Amino acid sequence: MTNSAELTTINPTTEEILKKYAIMTKDNVSMFVKKARDAYKEWEKDLDKRIDSLYHVANELRKNKENLSRTATNEMGKAIKEARAEIDKCVWAVEYFADNGKNFIHDESFNTDARKSIIKFEPLGVIASIMPWNFPYWQALRFAAPSLIAGNTIVLKPASATMQCGIEIEKTFDKAGLSEGIFKTVIGDSSVAEILVDSDVNAVTFTGSVPVGAKVAQRATSQLKKTVLELGGSDPFIVCADADIDKASLGAVKGRFINCGQSCIASKRFIVVKNIANEFIEKFIQNTEKLKVGDPSSDDTDIGPLVNSKALKNIDAQVNDSIKEGAEVVTGGEQIGSKGYFYKPTILGNTTPNMRIVNEEVFGPVAPILIAENEKEAIKLANDSEFGLGASIWTQDLENAEILSNIIKSGIVSVNNVVVSDPRVPFGGIKKSGFGRELSRYGMLEFVNIKSIRMYDQLIHEHYVE
Repeated sequence: MTNSAELTTINPTTEEILKKYAIMTKDNVSMFVKKARDAYKEWEKDLDKRIDSLYHVANELRKNKENLSRTATNEMGKAIKEARAEIDKCVWAVEYFADNGKNFIHDESFNTDARKSIIKFEPLGVIASIMPWNFPYWQALRFAAPSLIAGNTIVLKPASATMQCGIEIEKTFDKAGLSEGIFKTVIGDSSVAEILVDSDVNAVTFTGSVPVGAKVAQRATSQLKKTVLELGGSDPFIVCADADIDKASLGAVKGRFINCGQSCIASKRFIVVKNIANEFIEKFIQNTEKLKVGDPSSDDTDIGPLVNSKALKNIDAQVNDSIKEGAEVVTGGEQIGSKGYFYKPTILGNTTPNMRIVNEEVFGPVAPILIAENEKEAIKLANDSEFGLGASIWTQDLENAEILSNIIKSGIVSVNNVVVSDPRVPFGGIKKSGFGRELSRYGMLEFVNIKSIRMYDQLIHEHYVE
């Protein structure tokens, strides 16, 4: 919750106030952006120094892993073992781009009619980063690592729910010995995000909901600022007739219930071919009911609370609306306890494509199952969505899997595994899941100026058009 001057964070497990923050003014934000711009002038000059600095950042993440993990668990309810894994993945990404960044942006020579032709990859300047609460470290650092190696500096606006996580990232860069201004975190609500977009930044990256992403893109592009959007998803999980049911049912639990289902690339629509549906559903239920819901700070907890009361109410409403329309609760389907925003892992049968639980993005521990007559119908159902982020296909016929993968309309397809982000692989979607890419060399190149230079010995007279 916010008012004109203050932002309050709430522990979703206990519903207790964690901390109150003073919301930054426009002058505060402008000052942070100026520090980032001043730091950029030196930061962009020395790639080797940038690489060394990122290795120091990775080491600081390792050293402070437990504190960072518990901060996330307290602020947004992530199970502590998942929070630790998030820090490990951040270390991987930071070191991956430190290891490979020089090759990704190395000058390239190519042949033209000129004596010498070169492509150079130059940083854009100061990048505004507006990030969500569900993976408060990973979302920020998977963008920051390649952008910093490229020579940009960054001003982060974290989600209001995970403000301390964002502050801890800046502290990590400070402890690693990076100069003031290379990575700054601004404190505030959505009004501060708007101020940041309007400030003296060169580009904007946003991860979050479709409606807010559309507003951010409109605001940024109206000022001719490069924008990358990573928005929602409603990823299909397709179980073919020849799938390994044991593996698929375990994958379904992992794909749907990671981070309490609060992930853009979580499996969200379970599309099962009819003749193996009963067997798959039975094993999916058995594996789901083994999950332990409870205190996220406990090492043996699998699922903690949803991030806030609004998220809990929204999930409950989506489930109840679907039940009214004929869906059947085969397990779960209710809130847990009187304190904290807990919801029982839920599987719904008898769902249809027009139900909210199927056609909206579901950000919580609920899995709707759709029955398809055959693979052709399964692919049709999978593509019948306004989203296009990821998809997973479960089959033992890898030749057929490749054919199906080519038909799926999404940015990512995973066969016999759940969709996960990976520093080595481009990440992003199509349709209302956004545009642009993060991670890999392709993500790194989103925030560089790809400059072509051609050197001639003499004027070429045959050029009659520009």
